[in-house]
Amino acid sequence: MSELLPLPTRRDEAWRYADLDALARLWPLPERERVTVQAGETFVRSVVQDAGGVVQLSLVLERGATAAVHVLNTGGDYGRVELDVTLHEGADFTLGAAQVGGGEQTLEVVAVVRHVEPNATSRQIVRSVLAGKAVGTCLGRVEVAKGAVGTDAEQSVRAMLLDRTAQANAKPELEIFADDVKCAHGCAIGELDAMGLFYLQSRGLAPAHAKRLMLQAFVAEAFTGSADAETLQDKALTALGALL
Repeated sequence: MSELLPLPTRRDEAWRYADLDALARLWPLPERERVTVQAGETFVRSVVQDAGGVVQLSLVLERGATAAVHVLNTGGDYGRVELDVTLHEGADFTLGAAQVGGGEQTLEVVAVVRHVEPNATSRQIVRSVLAGKAVGTCLGRVEVAKGAVGTDAEQSVRAMLLDRTAQANAKPELEIFADDVKCAHGCAIGELDAMGLFYLQSRGLAPAHAKRLMLQAFVAEAFTGSADAETLQDKALTALGALL
């Protein structure tokens, strides 16, 4: 339990970019939620972090289980969503997360996915839109244990900076101890496409509206497949509107 643990420091890789002053005000953290998804069962969860704080969820997927977690991280001076996932044989896990921040917010998505048995699949898609002096971080690690052949794991991390003063940190990691696996990760940090904006404005859209449409499409990638996709997109659009 967190009350028995010292406050993290920047020497801890998982907390390197955290707002430690804000974290100190939240410490000790509530008990981590732990869920076991039984063999062949399905677990779905939508997490909306819009008030600040730390959300911690651990999942264990038994043989052939499926889980999908979709996250919208937008609120408070410091907001962190942390996932720890263990996949047994044939399990399937999807994480789709979006972060929208401005001002001096610090927002984080941290995920560790452990493939401990053969033929499990995992996908992580994280999209961040940052303005002002906001800091957005995505730390995603995939661990493939010895003997976990047939693993299929993907990570896609992208961030959009609306101001040069905003900061995006991304660290997708692969740790593989098995042969015959398929693992890939990709990371990109950039700005809105100027030609795309010009095209939309040439069709009569106001600059702010054109930006909103492009950012809405960018963020929507994270919610693909969620039963709550419409609600999550509406909330994300409201947060985006506050940045423009």
